[in-house]
Amino acid sequence: MENSESGSSNKTKTCDKTKEQVTAPSLFKVLMHNDDYTTMEFVVEVLREVFRKSATEAEKIMLTIHFQGVGYCGTFPHAIAETKANSARLKARKAGFPLRCTLEEA
Repeated sequence: MENSESGSSNKTKTCDKTKEQVTAPSLFKVLMHNDDYTTMEFVVEVLREVFRKSATEAEKIMLTIHFQGVGYCGTFPHAIAETKANSARLKARKAGFPLRCTLEEA
């Protein structure tokens, strides 16, 4: 520790290595699926509360789910996508609906 110059150059090299090894987290799409039981109003509510969509955007996504069978709710890092999908499922179960959300790698 007597030579302060070698200590500072080692720190610089360590930082450079760290920057090279850091990668962006994998992103995942959250998809919501249509079923014959979950109401359109409830789907809009979930999209607004869990996925923070505007009323207009939530309505559009709900109609896509209704007519095409699946709708895109957003893209997030894995942990956030999983948390949002689980929150939507839990909210649905509490309300007595079988709403299904899945993750797909983006």
